[in-house]
Amino acid sequence: MKRSEIDAIPIAGDVAFRERAVEPDRTALLVVDLQKGEYSEEKCRAEPEHAWLWDRIRHVVIPNGRRLIAACRRSGVEVIYTVIESLTLDGRDRSLDYKISGLFAAKGSWEAEVIDELRPEPNDIIIPKTSSSLFNSTNFEYVLRNLRIEYVMVMGVRTDQCVETAVRDGCDRGFLMTLVDDACATTSEARHRESLVGFKGYCRVRSTEQLVAELEESGGGRRIA
Repeated sequence: MKRSEIDAIPIAGDVAFRERAVEPDRTALLVVDLQKGEYSEEKCRAEPEHAWLWDRIRHVVIPNGRRLIAACRRSGVEVIYTVIESLTLDGRDRSLDYKISGLFAAKGSWEAEVIDELRPEPNDIIIPKTSSSLFNSTNFEYVLRNLRIEYVMVMGVRTDQCVETAVRDGCDRGFLMTLVDDACATTSEARHRESLVGFKGYCRVRSTEQLVAELEESGGGRRIA
């Protein structure tokens, strides 16, 4: 984005500005909480009441996530992961909400690892968090500014919790946010759809296919300067 483009937005607003295609060399893909503590065969067996969530992750989120991550790597888009992971072994550093909710993955634990199907590459950034708000409780914004990122695409779990929080907070901090509809999941289709309705004013919503095509059309190539 150029400053002149932002300055040209009229006082009355221009919602079409939010629909701008990403610039790959100024874009990051954020992969939210797709970790072994949140999705594994053991987790699926232990919580059969969330069958819709497990099925969507297995058959929709993972295939689309792999396709989108591959497209991002080809185009020079930064791929950044966040996982629920404490800075301690006993979780004393967690937010009050995470303590109340029982959300915990110890420092360096198996539960904190990204799922094998979407495994990070050695030079990828992985940011641990102990609250729903990645922007509020980690150095994520600082990292994005250092990388000169202006656009953030978001995928992961759960749509109506940590994903939604990232989208809303990112918008408030001046990033153009994109929600990848078919690379997100929560406990039911109804909750997923309701969440999208609730925060559509903070982002644009695209499918994996649309974003892959957008990246291919852009030509890619990350600018270093």
